Amino acid sequence: MAPNISKRHYLRWLPDPIPNEDNTSTIVTTSGGNRFVDLRIFKNPSNGVVFKGVAPLSQLEWGFAGTSSSTLKPGTNGALVTHSKWNHWIDSRTPKAESVQDEGIMQPLPNGDTLETGSMINPATGRKTAYEEKWSDVALQSTGRKDGKVECCVLQLHNDAEKARGMVVRVGQICQGIMRVGEKLTMEQWVWGEEESKSTWARRARMGDLWMPCGLAMEPAKLVMGGKVTFGDYEWEVVELTEA
Repeated sequence: MAPNISKRHYLRWLPDPIPNEDNTSTIVTTSGGNRFVDLRIFKNPSNGVVFKGVAPLSQLEWGFAGTSSSTLKPGTNGALVTHSKWNHWIDSRTPKAESVQDEGIMQPLPNGDTLETGSMINPATGRKTAYEEKWSDVALQSTGRKDGKVECCVLQLHNDAEKARGMVVRVGQICQGIMRVGEKLTMEQWVWGEEESKSTWARRARMGDLWMPCGLAMEPAKLVMGGKVTFGDYEWEVVELTEA
């Protein structure tokens, strides 16, 4: 599949009514190799604006990363539907990321958005509950390249001896990552073009104290596929590097 950025419009726990807006800023960057980072940052309840800058981890509603897959299967009416699974490799809620069950049915809407339905644990109740989420694709942007190409880069940290895992997925104008070392967690999110100059990267959010190589993903010309880079105390591998 082609690299993709998706934005969530709302999460609804059935049978609750559809909320007026999402109480988080939820962005997913997915590479052509189906590696993804999903970050859900709380908005300020007083004004609906997402918390920006350096913030405590309590402002992260959920963050996770891993690989995704989709298959066609018969729906309740016999028609084929898309069944998607997200295999968690890092998860902010648990060090046992692989134990998280995350899957849903994806239904295209007439306006081009996607409605996801399924069931998962509602953190407010601790019970498995039916849900629906509405998503839309974000148009990809080139970041200052004269040829207008959109870059995609994935860096991955895997060090079982240190109980360290990390993933940075940069797709076009958004670069974000999550990293866990034991019980320590860090996330970052960067966006191109949000500042007044419109031609620079700006950090939208950072939580945690570990060092992440988001800056390297913003300069893919300095990277090579399969290359190793040491950042902070850990070695990261370039597992995807594409442009289109």
